[in-house]
Amino acid sequence: MSSRTGTMVDQKRGTISGDANSVNLTSVNLRSHRSTPSVDMSSLKVSWLLSSTRVNISVGSCSKPRAKIESGMSPTDHRSIPFATTLTFSRGTRRFSSNVVAKVLIVAKRFIPNRIIAVFLSFQLFIGERLMEHLEKGQQVEIDERKWVCDSSFDHRGQTPLRSSTGAWKASFFIIAIEFAERLCYFGIATSLIIYLTKVLHQDVKTSAKSANQWTGVTTLMPLVGGFLADSYLGRFRTVLVSSIIYLMGLILLTMSSMIPSLRPCANHEHCVEPRKIHVVVFFIAIYLISVGTGGHKPSLESFGADQFDDDHPEERKKKMSFFNWWSVSLCSGLLLGVTLIVYMQDHVGWGQADIILTIAMACSVAIFIIGRPFYRYRKPVNPLKPMVQVCVAAFSKRNLPYPSSPNELHEVQKSEKSQERLLCHTNTFKFLDKAAIIEEGDFVDKKQDPWRLSTVTRVEEMKLLLNMIPIWLTSIPFGICVAQSTTFFIKQGVLLNRKITHTFILPPASIFGLSALGIIVSVTIYDRILVPLLRRVTGTERGINILQRIGIGMVFSATTMIVSAVVERKRLAVVGDNPLHGSAGMSVFWLAPQFLIIGIGDAFTLVGLQEYFYDQVPDSMRSIGIALYLSVIGAGNFMSSFLITIVDHVTTKVSGKSWFGKDLNGSRLDYFYWLLATIAAVNLCVYVFVARRYSYKNVQKTMTVAVADCYQGHGHLARA
Repeated sequence: MSSRTGTMVDQKRGTISGDANSVNLTSVNLRSHRSTPSVDMSSLKVSWLLSSTRVNISVGSCSKPRAKIESGMSPTDHRSIPFATTLTFSRGTRRFSSNVVAKVLIVAKRFIPNRIIAVFLSFQLFIGERLMEHLEKGQQVEIDERKWVCDSSFDHRGQTPLRSSTGAWKASFFIIAIEFAERLCYFGIATSLIIYLTKVLHQDVKTSAKSANQWTGVTTLMPLVGGFLADSYLGRFRTVLVSSIIYLMGLILLTMSSMIPSLRPCANHEHCVEPRKIHVVVFFIAIYLISVGTGGHKPSLESFGADQFDDDHPEERKKKMSFFNWWSVSLCSGLLLGVTLIVYMQDHVGWGQADIILTIAMACSVAIFIIGRPFYRYRKPVNPLKPMVQVCVAAFSKRNLPYPSSPNELHEVQKSEKSQERLLCHTNTFKFLDKAAIIEEGDFVDKKQDPWRLSTVTRVEEMKLLLNMIPIWLTSIPFGICVAQSTTFFIKQGVLLNRKITHTFILPPASIFGLSALGIIVSVTIYDRILVPLLRRVTGTERGINILQRIGIGMVFSATTMIVSAVVERKRLAVVGDNPLHGSAGMSVFWLAPQFLIIGIGDAFTLVGLQEYFYDQVPDSMRSIGIALYLSVIGAGNFMSSFLITIVDHVTTKVSGKSWFGKDLNGSRLDYFYWLLATIAAVNLCVYVFVARRYSYKNVQKTMTVAVADCYQGHGHLARA
């Protein structure tokens, strides 16, 4: 090997090297053979078959390459062996190399003029320069994406967010803190609501359970309205702010109903047989104002928190997976404090004093939310339902057209540098919707696409995502029914058991619900810190297990909870039968601990999994609605629980003459009801497994080029860009 003016020469490996202003090619000697040129741009490799001659190339500027070929064949020239040449460009600190494989080179000089060979070599250098520019551009884009967030979000000034000063955990900590305060308020009211309805408003067991379920159902279904307004018109930040103010108004009114003498349930501080009508009216207005506030607050805040992480940034994508886990930890921490401190104050100090604490906590959360404004990443609201309707209309209008022979024939727009919308890959499910993307004459008006006649593959796939979710949503409702029991009948059971911890301290009945929150916190922590890293190594996937597997595991725990609850209630009724005078007062309240802990573990898998599923798998423009769909599972579960109570009460009264739900729990057969729920949960689990195994995950195109052809069907962990 020898060196000459920055050029390295090797008999087996020649080198073209240079800087931004000049490129030099070493002399090469090759055996005679006929050949043709070829260029493969996809692999960034240039293959060239050259002629047999002594070639000396000199090139000036890379943008205007020139070549000079001289013949001077000698015996040693013919003994040269085939070789691979490395083409190297340098520009600053950036270097580019491509292999130029020349296995058979050499076409007789008499057949191919030297000028043509010179043109070939010049073209090779030209290709190299263009590849160099392409890589430099890619490097610049990579640097920009590390510095700036290019996912269609903007900062509080309306500009592209700077990654180092916005979003991620620095913004999410504000949002998680607000969630802690809001859940403190919500569970401080929800877990003791059935106690208030029976103790203060004097409703019987059946009526109070139905009233509590209906309020919880409205509270968890209202997010469907709030999520739509957030995604379509107001934006998530404004929706959270407005709904928080409505929430605060409800808490103020609730406080007034207990503290202002004219609004109190009784004319004096002592108990009364029947509460005053004005108190009942103001009380229900207050708690339903809280329902409306929760309807906008809950879906918008959670999706707004997840928006702080960039899906296209590997590190932030992993942080988002942890975000839902730690969001649940914050939620359960607020729940735990609500069912201990707040419930204790309600039981030992007064309902009004506890409401004052909740009002102050909510007011502080609004202030914290506003303080974090400079750190947030925002998204522009768009109407997400109109494109879905357009897909249905276009597919119906083209229902008689034949399917194209290849998905590549379907319509898709190329992702421009200005547009940050993520494009979806074509899937084979719901193929009748693909007809909306078949191109026909008349689909374009004045060279513009008519969305009512022609949809893109991405819009069609978004419609498929919504249809795919319907079976998952329906099979999640029985889990919601099981969860509904933990805030109604489980609490009522606790009232009848021995809650004495010490000689002076008696555990409030709603505080036992804290064991469920404790189960969630411990389970989520173990799952996020131990199980996920372990499962990632075992499965080699980013999530460890996919989302639907996580949800299914929680459903197993919900069925187990109902079985354990039935056994414990049977035990309690046996104690009552042995001692009718004292009932189950001699049985410890901690007999209920297993069912609360198990349902808490189930929540850690299913509820957290549902949060992530409905956020991740909906179209990007519908993520607040996605969180609302998750909450609607709990709401629908509460309504179905009330419906089941009504049906079971009617059927059992008609069949046996005695209802499973009496005036009190000692005269009821709640254990039979729990066995019924366990059976429903077990059957539903089988249906869920059948549906989940056939589910098609969201599949985002990973490149900026358009590739409509069917993509690999991932398993949750591969469904991201």
